[in-house]
Amino acid sequence: MIQMSPDVKSKQQLPEWKRIQSDFFQRMGGDQQLRRLFELMPGTFFFMKDENSRMICASRAIQKRLGVSSEAEIVGRTDYDFFPPSIADNFVRDDRRVLETGRALVNHVEIWYSEQRIFDWFVTNKLPVFDVTGRPIGVMGTVHSYEGRKQEILPFTRVSVAIEYIRRNFRRTIAVDELAELTELSARQLQRAFRETMAIGIHEFILKTRVESACHALQTTQTPIADIARQNGFCDQSAFTKTFRRITGVTPARFRKEAMMRNSTR
Repeated sequence: MIQMSPDVKSKQQLPEWKRIQSDFFQRMGGDQQLRRLFELMPGTFFFMKDENSRMICASRAIQKRLGVSSEAEIVGRTDYDFFPPSIADNFVRDDRRVLETGRALVNHVEIWYSEQRIFDWFVTNKLPVFDVTGRPIGVMGTVHSYEGRKQEILPFTRVSVAIEYIRRNFRRTIAVDELAELTELSARQLQRAFRETMAIGIHEFILKTRVESACHALQTTQTPIADIARQNGFCDQSAFTKTFRRITGVTPARFRKEAMMRNSTR
């Protein structure tokens, strides 16, 4: 009697559609080639990490943002090799959350590198990666720039008007009613549409825009922190520090010190 190997036997037990799919991916040597599609999507970056948050692969756009010339330079490394500890802590914490719950983290707004390698706000999606037994073994995700997201989503909504207005006027007090009048929506309609589009509320977006601008100033100037606070719409340094630490996980002074240390090692 001819004995079938476990692999052959289990393959025969697969539904027809799954067998066809599995055979095709095997012929490809796995489905890794699919990630090349992300190279063709403007403003969208792709990455994959293992259960220890070590980088497994990333699109060329991410490689460029991290300051490397090839994928070989990032495989096995972690966010701590490329970001200040306070920023890397947030990334790894989110990785753990996805791994432990097995659920995706969708439309998560966080700090990341812009094309000029200055911190800016981006929208991240993270999904668990499962092995053949269904156990989470890593995370994969996409990072969308604000500009990329604007091109894909905002032109089709009135939210774009509010966002562009905020980015031009964030240094002063902006009332929701003021934005509602601009967009010809009620305050409630605008708040709901804004949250659905950007995954955060209007007030939080204003604060994050102020912190984004402050990050740039802290990295590129020697302007006193109290002055940076006032220049970016905060009533005083205390309020600025409290908001900055809540959003980035570190104080402005620590952020500036880490940026200086990082720049000195390049």
